[in-house]
Amino acid sequence: MNLTVTRLARSCNLARSTVLYYESIGLLAPPRRSAGNYRVYSKKDAERLRQICLYRNAGLTLEDIRSLLNAPRNDACGVLRRRMEEIGHAIERMREHQHAIARLLNVTEMRKNRMISKEKWVSIMSAAGFSEDDMRRWHTEFEKSAPAEHQEFLEFLHIPADEIRKIRNWSAHGETRA
Repeated sequence: MNLTVTRLARSCNLARSTVLYYESIGLLAPPRRSAGNYRVYSKKDAERLRQICLYRNAGLTLEDIRSLLNAPRNDACGVLRRRMEEIGHAIERMREHQHAIARLLNVTEMRKNRMISKEKWVSIMSAAGFSEDDMRRWHTEFEKSAPAEHQEFLEFLHIPADEIRKIRNWSAHGETRA
């Protein structure tokens, strides 16, 4: 069986340029040439290209494929196990990214859904019997025990950034009167 570069590429659903690239980097041996100087690939070349495609579809790098094709059959397991580990780590990183994005989306959605304003919160606290000094002590304790959450809560109330800085500044210093 003699194949041109185009027919060989089509037999593996590849672009002609991909076959030529694999040849240029040594994954495929340079083929013999016809009398008209066309590349002529053998059945063995087609089998090797199918093997390359199988490994590429499994996510192996070209360097790993080279190692597998040039190594004895029993050495392939080490390369495949290492690649499986790398993929596992990449999946973990992607899941972490996914969770981080979900958290960001959640915060964004919370901010969009203006569930409560500063004025509404103050009126609830007042109705519950909190004086202005009580609310200041509450902020001071919140800032002392959970500063990041205090910041997030103030942002949730849609308080402007400069006012948040002032609240956090006096609450960090335990001031009960402004």
